[in-house]
This record gives sequence, structure tokens and C-alpha cells, in this order.
Amino acid sequence: MAKHKIYTMSFASVYPHYVKKAERKERTKSEVDEIIRWLTGYRQEGLQQQLDNETDFEHFFAEAPAMNPARTLIKGVICGVRVEEIEEPLMQEIRYLDKLIDELAKGKAMEKILRG
Repeated sequence: MAKHKIYTMSFASVYPHYVKKAERKERTKSEVDEIIRWLTGYRQEGLQQQLDNETDFEHFFAEAPAMNPARTLIKGVICGVRVEEIEEPLMQEIRYLDKLIDELAKGKAMEKILRG
């Protein structure tokens, strides 16, 4: 199976788009970071290191300290596909993150975004 192009893209190249999407809706970079840390278990320093190293998505998720088990509670449609039905594990992780950023941009409360 051929790898999706997004897997080899650096996480750092997409991260500013997550921040911009949030900021357009009066949300903050710190909230984006909180979501990423919640999902992956990275501390802020580790997240920054991944950004500085321009780590690709595949390694970003593979090296995540502790993927949050509550991420399976993330449901809904992103890019026309239900996230809970995505069979390829890495693509599902990417889409979980996309969905959380969408929820942030739509004004959802952080407690609900973080499945609290």
C-alpha cells in the first residue's frame, strides 16, 4: 500500500494552519497546543522539539509519549469521512487531531473538546 502524502509532510508545516484556523475564530495557539498535548501526551517542550525538528506526521504520532485512550470518544465527520470508521490507524490519528481543531474553531468548550 502506498503511503499517503500527508504522512511524509512535516507536522510543523501543518501546525501553523491549525493555529490560524483557531485564531480566526478567536481561539488561541495555547489552546491548540493543549489539544495536541492532550491527544499525544507530549509536554510543551517535546511538542516544540517535534516542531523544530520538522518531524513528519508518521514519526510525530509514533513518537508520541502517550496517546490518550479517550481519543476513541472522538466522533463525527472530517473531510467527508466519519473519523470513527477510518481503518488506517495513522490516518485516524491525523483525523482525530483535525476533528479536535475543528471543534475548537467552532467554539466548543475545551472541557468538551478534551472529552472531560
